[in-house]
Amino acid sequence: MCGLYVEDLDLRLDDEHVRICGKGGSVRTVLLDDRGYVALLKLYLARAGYTAGPLFRASINGRGGSLSYDAAHHRWQGYCAAAGVEIDIHQLRQAHATELINAGVSIEAVRRRLGHASTETTQLYALLDDKVTDVEIRAARRRRDQAIH
Repeated sequence: MCGLYVEDLDLRLDDEHVRICGKGGSVRTVLLDDRGYVALLKLYLARAGYTAGPLFRASINGRGGSLSYDAAHHRWQGYCAAAGVEIDIHQLRQAHATELINAGVSIEAVRRRLGHASTETTQLYALLDDKVTDVEIRAARRRRDQAIH
């Protein structure tokens, strides 16, 4: 996130995407699938007056270079303290992947979204909710029972 530029965003209605440069120089395009977050992103850009350059900026007046990881981490800790929660910034990625998987998104689609080379890495994030697990097992049982009868 710290390396994102305004130019990496494509905010055309119903096709909002961001271009992300990952490890090893890989580039992928990720759908921004939450209209509420897209609206907040557009509001942020409008209020900051950003039309080009780093999306998240280091200086207080917003005219600096890209926000460093340390600065982002420090800000995140401040936000969490103000909200009275303890969530590590890295847990956001895991929580997003888990939410997608629990919503029925395939492990392959989640792998691609996260930019993982293999599904084995993605499966570390696949913490299925008990209810989702039960639904899958019940569905498998019904399929088996129908095949028998």
